[in-house]
Amino acid sequence: MREVVLPGLPPELDGLRIAHLSDFHLATRKPDLVAITGDLLSQPRGEHELLALLAKLPHPYVVLGNHDYAISRDPFSRPVELGRLEHGTMLLDAAEVVELHGKRIEVAGVDPRTWLQKRSSDFEDKGADLRILLCHFPRALDTVPAGRWDLILAGHLHAGQIVLPYGFGKLLLAHPGARYPEGVFERNGTTMHVSPGLGTTFVPFRFFARPEATELVLRSR
Repeated sequence: MREVVLPGLPPELDGLRIAHLSDFHLATRKPDLVAITGDLLSQPRGEHELLALLAKLPHPYVVLGNHDYAISRDPFSRPVELGRLEHGTMLLDAAEVVELHGKRIEVAGVDPRTWLQKRSSDFEDKGADLRILLCHFPRALDTVPAGRWDLILAGHLHAGQIVLPYGFGKLLLAHPGARYPEGVFERNGTTMHVSPGLGTTFVPFRFFARPEATELVLRSR
C-alpha cells in the first residue's frame, strides 16, 4: 500500500483506493477503482489467461502499451488483436466519468499508438472533481498541460527490471536514462505514480527490481 497526497482532493475522496497494475496483472484488496496501464500481452497465446484475470477484478479501466502491438525490440513479442473487453473498459484516447463517494471522477486513457507517433491525445475537460490519466509511458508527466490532470498512472519501465545497486544509488540496465523509473513524482501540480509492473521483457527475470501490484490510497493532506 502506498499513500499519495493530492493537493485539492475533495475530502469525500480522502482514502479512495486505486489498484494500479501494469505490465501483467493480478488482483488486489477491494479497491474503489482498478487501473491497468498497458503491456497486458506479449503474445496472442496469453489472451485467454488475461481475460480470466480481468474477470476477477471489479470493472478495471485499461490502456494498452507498446508490447500489446509488438512495437518493441523484444524479439519474443507478437502483436495481439485485443479489441473490446468483455469485462472492464478499454480507453483508447477516450475518457469516462464515474461517480464515487458522491464525487465525479474522470478516467481517461492514452492510445499507445498515438503516443508513439508523437501525436497529442486531446481530452475535453469534463469538470470532474478528480481527473485521472492512464498512460503506459511515464514521460506523459512532461507533456500534459499544467493543471489538467490531478493524477497520472503509468508503467512501462519495470523499475529497471535488472538493477545494479552501488553506493547510495543504482544503475538501471534496462532503462539507464529513465527519469521516472518507479514511484511517485510531481510536476506542475500533477502527481504521477509509475508502477514497477509485474512482468518482464527480453529475459524472464528481474534483479533488484521487485514486481508490484500497488494499492494507492489517495489523501487530501
